[in-house]
Amino acid sequence: MYHPASRSVHRRFKDLRQVSHMHLPNVMAPAHDLTRDMVFRGLSRSVGNTPLLAIQCTFEETPYTVYAKPEQLNLTGSIKDRMALHILRRAHETGSLGVGHRIVEATSGNTGLSFAAIGRALGHEVTIFMPDWMSRERIALIQGYGAAVVPVSHEEGGFIGAINLAEQQSGSQPNVFLPRQFSNVANTEAHQLTTGPELWYQLQARELTPDAFVAGVGTGGTVMGVGRFLRSMRAGIRIHPLEPAESPTLSTGHQVGHHRIQGISDEFIPAIVDLSELDAVIAVADGDAILMARGLSRTLGLGVGISSGANFLGALIVAREMGSEAVVTTVFPDDNRKYLSTALFGDEPSRSDYLSSKVRLTGYDVLRRSCRTCTDAEECEHWPPG
Repeated sequence: MYHPASRSVHRRFKDLRQVSHMHLPNVMAPAHDLTRDMVFRGLSRSVGNTPLLAIQCTFEETPYTVYAKPEQLNLTGSIKDRMALHILRRAHETGSLGVGHRIVEATSGNTGLSFAAIGRALGHEVTIFMPDWMSRERIALIQGYGAAVVPVSHEEGGFIGAINLAEQQSGSQPNVFLPRQFSNVANTEAHQLTTGPELWYQLQARELTPDAFVAGVGTGGTVMGVGRFLRSMRAGIRIHPLEPAESPTLSTGHQVGHHRIQGISDEFIPAIVDLSELDAVIAVADGDAILMARGLSRTLGLGVGISSGANFLGALIVAREMGSEAVVTTVFPDDNRKYLSTALFGDEPSRSDYLSSKVRLTGYDVLRRSCRTCTDAEECEHWPPG
């Protein structure tokens, strides 16, 4: 359920017609003559089926292995490509997104990049409403794909205001498609059909079975979708949502505090999140996540974003509870290049209660992509029929 728009949001809405009709050079028509099916086929080969990292470390002097999928290898560098591609494919199949329609969405950054890139590949104009405190790299990258970005301030309602503005433009303009990532079941379905199966079969190839999955909650699509698939394969697996310790929205049920882990804990509990299906919420301090992400980059050469540092620490927390032999899995949602102007590249002080100082990274292995989840399996001469 969306919150009522503030007065400032209503004032801002007066200018939306200008935004929705603004001239964007070279974006009114597709830049190719491929059919839509051919474009989707090409995009599907650029999204998903990422490898799986087996990261070795010691945590409080005990050895652990954390299994994490590096989602920065997707088309625009984040896990949100999976959701955006699936939502747009479903919308084209149902006819809710037609030729000449504009895609309008509210996002904290990565989703905007995904809808901008994939939307443009399909020949659609894109408008993104985004809180104005997101990193300037995200804004520049979204604009670089030819999308219009409308920043929304705290006074205009912040993230809730951005959602309200997107809803109002959808209701007042013709030929507008609103993905509604926070309530669209196709978001969860994307991870139930791709991320979850990939993770399962990659581990199975090493004769491993996951004991737990941990992921930060932005829209909740990842933790819900992966969780549902993994539990369909093994009922007892633990599925843990993660949130910033400074802003425990999942634990309290409402916005509280402020945090610096962009992309998760967006002021409310998304409609597609069903906490009754999930295990205990894991909390990680934003400064701890920053230091852990920095450590993954500087020690192992894994240039990941702040939420990846949080997910890694969350996985270690669960592994500590379950035992060092437990197979605990997670995702690294994006890379570090969207955070150049943030605390990830600043001077972040450590604290005695931080867990990152107790982690020693020792190396990693890479589990190959799974043939079972390859988009070209039907055409592969090495894949057995049936």
